[in-house]
Amino acid sequence: MAILRKSEIRRMGEEELKKKLADFRLEIMKLNAQRKVGGSINPGRFRELRKTVARILTELNFRKISSGGEKK
Repeated sequence: MAILRKSEIRRMGEEELKKKLADFRLEIMKLNAQRKVGGSINPGRFRELRKTVARILTELNFRKISSGGEKK
């Protein structure tokens, strides 16, 4: 699965971002499991996945705030 750039993330719809977020989190879980059983993983791939998840969450939070946000 390809890593997303900021410009690509901004162009995506909210539902698509949530689906990608779930996919990336699942891949991170698989890599963690593989690492725990002693398999070799690509640390660069792991790092990029975590950064991409952070980018998606940042964009989703920005959209939430921009659209009026939560009311307390």
